[in-house]
Amino acid sequence: MNYFTLISYTVSHFFLMLFIYLFIVHRYPNRITALICFTSFGVLNALDLVKLIFFPGSAICYVVVTILQIILTQSTAFFTSKEKSCQALFVGLSASSYVIAGAVSSAVIKIYSQSTALALAGGFAVHLVILVFLSVHTREICFKFQEKSSVKNCWELCLIPVFFYCSFSFIGFFPHTLYEHPENIPGVVFIVITMFVSYVAVLRYLESESKRSVIYWENMLQKSYIQGLKNRYYLVEQAEQNLKILHHDLRHYSRIIDSLLEQKKYGEIKEVNEHISHMADENKVEVYCSNLIVNTILSSMMAKARSLSIRVHLDARIPKETPVSDYELTLVIANLFENAIQCVKDFEEEKRYIDVKIYCLDDQLFIQTENEYDGELLIDSVTGLPKSQKNGNHGLGMQSILAFSEKINGTIGCYPEGGVFRMILVAKF
Repeated sequence: MNYFTLISYTVSHFFLMLFIYLFIVHRYPNRITALICFTSFGVLNALDLVKLIFFPGSAICYVVVTILQIILTQSTAFFTSKEKSCQALFVGLSASSYVIAGAVSSAVIKIYSQSTALALAGGFAVHLVILVFLSVHTREICFKFQEKSSVKNCWELCLIPVFFYCSFSFIGFFPHTLYEHPENIPGVVFIVITMFVSYVAVLRYLESESKRSVIYWENMLQKSYIQGLKNRYYLVEQAEQNLKILHHDLRHYSRIIDSLLEQKKYGEIKEVNEHISHMADENKVEVYCSNLIVNTILSSMMAKARSLSIRVHLDARIPKETPVSDYELTLVIANLFENAIQCVKDFEEEKRYIDVKIYCLDDQLFIQTENEYDGELLIDSVTGLPKSQKNGNHGLGMQSILAFSEKINGTIGCYPEGGVFRMILVAKF
């Protein structure tokens, strides 16, 4: 029986390492990752020899070796992952839970058929079906999940595969096996079904939450864009009306100047010219940068800041064509600007001040917002970025900024010092 169990475990280890190889976002080239997985596969099999062949009756050996195998498996997933995060740990733990379902299938077929060959073939088939099904339906979701460092409550998610694995182990294998208590088979089968339903539901939920966040900010961007266009249209309309009045009044100004010339009152003529120049400047439509979409949002943000009596120093150098998506860049600028406005809007007038610098060149992006802050900041120990005072997690705006920074391989950080808070995003293209 131990040799059958040994072969069954070998098949499970093969699919376990294949699952890790296929579902983990690689840190190393494919060949190196494959070599690491193959090495772990060999060590897992060697440890199986120890607990099943050399010390088959030792419960202590079984427990110790199993713990070592668990550590080795999760270390392989964690070490080969591009981002050493809780997402990678979740995928590695999930791999262990998935493959144990195939091992259970082998045992069940063996119990009912008494055929070793049929049991091994059936177990292999179940492993293969599970792997193909998950590759088709959840692999892309797993990749996106690992790429999002801003996912909330990820460590809690890791408890799901841990408890499923423990349930399988204690009901089906230790301290008593299914061969000794075949009446446990229906319970194990339902645990397998529950596991698959739970995993698919969790991954689908994470995917829908990610899409919901994207849709939310796209709607917010469109709303700001439309409001910015309305503000710009209103300004242009007012400027045109005022310029018409100024054009009409130029005849009167001309007569005044002629009269002053005859009287040789040159100082008064200079004052009239300055007044005309001032009137023209007042009705000039402000242009903050060359990019139409970004300029529209900046116009909206500046109008909002003025309505709250917030002084803004804005230095925006953004060309018509940018190396990144204009809409994504605009969304990040709007979020950072909005965060700064929300921070200072309730301060005394002398402290309602924001400094914004945005430089988007051919090879580099630099965005910095600077404003005063009051009170205690909640800083995330993983991302190093501020968290919401309401729920202790990153808000949707900060999640959007993080996602953009990750997409362009940028670096983002916050620097509170001496009552001044700075947010800086830098990326090289």
